[in-house]
Amino acid sequence: MIGQRIRDLRKQKKMSQSELAKIIGVTQTTITAWETGKAEPASSAVANLADYFGVTTDYLLGRPEEKKEKDSNSVDLADMDALLTYQGKQIPDQDRELINDLLKRLQG
Repeated sequence: MIGQRIRDLRKQKKMSQSELAKIIGVTQTTITAWETGKAEPASSAVANLADYFGVTTDYLLGRPEEKKEKDSNSVDLADMDALLTYQGKQIPDQDRELINDLLKRLQG
């Protein structure tokens, strides 16, 4: 699957395998092996390919788009990794709940 995607994207840009190889930093033989399914690119190469072609790594890997359970615009302060502070003091849990409720109401 990934080999076909690489080939299709390369051809859309009207590039040769050797041109893509130079950009990605591998040999033309490596590109051929990927496109024919004889080898799989390393994760770093997949990331470089995705960046160059402007696609996601999931697209290159042939993964279907997953539906997200949460609305991408939803805000839940409990999900934040960083410590939430205001004026240098940590926001108490009760206040975070109030802020979270207010944000939900603002979202409609």
